[in-house]
Amino acid sequence: MSDKLTLQLIDLHAGGDVSRIVTGGIDPLPGNTVREKMEYLREDADGLRQLLLSEPYGIPEMSVDLLVPASDPHAEVGYIIMEVMGYPIYSGSNTICTATAVLESGLVPKSEGYQRFILESAAGLVHIEARVENGVVESITCEGLPSYIDTYRASIHVPSVGDVTYSVAYSGGFYAMVDATELGFSLNRDEESRLAECAHAIVEAIQAERGFSHYTLGDVGPLPFLHFMGPVEHVADGFFRSRSTTYVHPGVICRSTTGTGTSARLALMHHEGSLQPGDKLETVSLRGTGFIGEFTGSRQEGTHQVAENTITGKAHMLARSDIVINCNDPLVECGSLHHIVTSGHRKTEGALPAAGEASPVD
Repeated sequence: MSDKLTLQLIDLHAGGDVSRIVTGGIDPLPGNTVREKMEYLREDADGLRQLLLSEPYGIPEMSVDLLVPASDPHAEVGYIIMEVMGYPIYSGSNTICTATAVLESGLVPKSEGYQRFILESAAGLVHIEARVENGVVESITCEGLPSYIDTYRASIHVPSVGDVTYSVAYSGGFYAMVDATELGFSLNRDEESRLAECAHAIVEAIQAERGFSHYTLGDVGPLPFLHFMGPVEHVADGFFRSRSTTYVHPGVICRSTTGTGTSARLALMHHEGSLQPGDKLETVSLRGTGFIGEFTGSRQEGTHQVAENTITGKAHMLARSDIVINCNDPLVECGSLHHIVTSGHRKTEGALPAAGEASPVD
């Protein structure tokens, strides 16, 4: 392996959360599906995630999305999501950024007005609707995962916090849902560090007390996320707004409200009977950015009422770059990268073509 390797990246942000789309430099991964490729990365090649989310290349608040071939012929491309906490099977903000990247790079040609296409995540197919005005991707609407309430208004004593009432939703990961006002928060930016400390204490207490199991996926690991909910404002008929923020890892509060956090909130509001199909909720972050979730319907799955939903947001382009991986750098660990990073200059399965080129992931 060469001492110097190169990855091609497109950086975008949706609601403030930066997603680094890896478009080239990675060799084909084993696995017949996007889910199997994700599992290979997680078990045998975690170095890519660690490299791009750690100094000197990145920070834990970022996310990484690797483009891979789709296994389903209906999908244009597949993508694997990597975050500081691991490999979530789905993420709204990452999907919005990935969908924008494939449009801006010509993998999916842009058309004025509304256009639809399909991506493949580790969770399955994701239907995308893009709105393009004057050649600019102004919004992406993507399907949120079917979401449901596992636990409603349980109570737990949390050292340093006190007694906390929480609900648990599944929306691509298990979320503890807590009322920010009850915990003394207004959800302003100057509360960010205290929100992270409070959330960490609550999540640790819940993890120590109990585990959670998805009704079809089974054990998906300990509860990782917490969503702070502000008061709900009724803005117009069928349209609501609420300040919100999401904790994902010790010390990490998302810049955006997160798509899966918004889906979890929709599931909770549906459970409480405050949403009808077609109703929308705009979640507003500490930085004033927002996503709009729409409750599109529900169905019964065993003992669970599952809320179907979509998430709408906009991604902003930040950079197109080549990341040079210098394996002689004492801050860089290449050991877990050597079997997936190409030392050649050929295009690889992750490479996006220029507009008009044939796609290498077809």
